[in-house]
Amino acid sequence: MRSQTKKKRTWLKVTGIILLLLVLGVGVYAYNVYSSLKSTVETMNEPLKQTQSAKRTTPVAVSNKDPFSVLMLGVDERPGDRGRSDTMIVLTINPNNNSVKMLSIPRDTRTEIVGHGTVDKINHAYAFGGVQMSVDTVENFLNIPIDYYMKVNMQGFKDIVNAVGGVTVNNTLDFSYGGDHFAKGNINLGGAQALNFVRMRHQDPRGDFGRQERQRQVIQAVLKEGASVSSLTNYSNIFAAIGKNVKTNITFDQMVDIQKNYKSAASNLTQMEIKETGTMIGGIYYGLVSDAEKQRLQNELRTQLELK
Repeated sequence: MRSQTKKKRTWLKVTGIILLLLVLGVGVYAYNVYSSLKSTVETMNEPLKQTQSAKRTTPVAVSNKDPFSVLMLGVDERPGDRGRSDTMIVLTINPNNNSVKMLSIPRDTRTEIVGHGTVDKINHAYAFGGVQMSVDTVENFLNIPIDYYMKVNMQGFKDIVNAVGGVTVNNTLDFSYGGDHFAKGNINLGGAQALNFVRMRHQDPRGDFGRQERQRQVIQAVLKEGASVSSLTNYSNIFAAIGKNVKTNITFDQMVDIQKNYKSAASNLTQMEIKETGTMIGGIYYGLVSDAEKQRLQNELRTQLELK
């Protein structure tokens, strides 16, 4: 079970970053592409019931280059089963210091589930109340407004890599994983292979650092292929892969403003880390975050969002 959870965290992290950076860094090339993108975003769009965060005194305005936040939820939905958000990532984007900060929240983090009246694992918020309860719970945990969300289904990662025609990466470690062998040197990866390439950790002497490096390679390769002239002929498949697997409350006009006003921030991404203490409570494993650690995270994120 823990192995599956780590896998879900990995694909969500990679897919989410790809989607965000595509919005930040890739422009509109022609009228047909523009129209197709607009249609895709309309398909993806699912507004929240609560449109204004209680953590903000005035609404965020990307047209005015306000710093903003995005909660990315990784789910593995099945018919009749909402599932749980086994991966939760918060991105804070500031165009004034040209930076993006990314915080992965472990699924076992123990916190108040806002709107449910319980203290539980943070990923249970989605099972209890969907995106809205997840947003409310993360806002309370981090003491920041969550301005936007992106919900990504697991199949999306493979679909997006396949839609750009696969990727080429420079592999520095010979290894096998998930039935695939990855030799050293430049290798071509399809969607399923790319997923296995970024999942492996235990065989890498660099551990998580090595895996993060492979993730960055795949992200950069997808962006390169997605922005290439050859991919323009396949834009409908790329947009279809995104539209089928992603839901968000970011509108098309907001995406246009983000692309225009926040492009330079995409090249400066910093990963933050939550320090937790694992413990058993009632026979269930939880990750406990100290008050001091929580305050450290809140201060850093609120500074990034320029909140008083």
